[in-house]
Amino acid sequence: MGVAVGSAAARGVSDEALLERLARGTDEQALSELYDRYQALMYGLALRITRDTAMAQDAVQEAFIGVWRNASKYSGSKASVRTWILSITHHRAIDLIRRRRATAAIPEDDAPGDAFTTPDVWPDVVRAVDAAAVRVALGALPDLQRRAIEMAYFDGLTQTEIADKTGAPLGTVKSRVRLGLIQLRRELEGVT
Repeated sequence: MGVAVGSAAARGVSDEALLERLARGTDEQALSELYDRYQALMYGLALRITRDTAMAQDAVQEAFIGVWRNASKYSGSKASVRTWILSITHHRAIDLIRRRRATAAIPEDDAPGDAFTTPDVWPDVVRAVDAAAVRVALGALPDLQRRAIEMAYFDGLTQTEIADKTGAPLGTVKSRVRLGLIQLRRELEGVT
């Protein structure tokens, strides 16, 4: 797979320049170039989250609509274009999972208040650092904390669902997530 000679990548056009042209509405090709650069990475992330090819494709499509509509809101001081695009993809994939779950029957034995109650720090994290830094920081966490955070972030599970899946008490899962997020924030603050 080579890069076409006339493409923006071959001419050395940065992601930021493409996004700026997209925001100004001066270059219809800019979205196509960003799609060529990121669709495979976006699809991989969406597939990991949704575990469904059709949903992953829908998440990527919705994410690119979000990129197109929000290009003027991008701020390079908060995140790289890559991180920003992957953040949009992540949110669209989670939204699709939640919409699918909304149509499923809710078990009557679920106690109210068991939902994921820890503040979602991921939007701040994704805006602050690139995915590589997040992977390094996650790797520094104890395995149980890392896995609980990955299940919440990548799998879109609530703390109750994590407890059910792992067989750990709900309080233990809550502690793992809370302590893991605190440690993750410390690790990432050292990167920024």
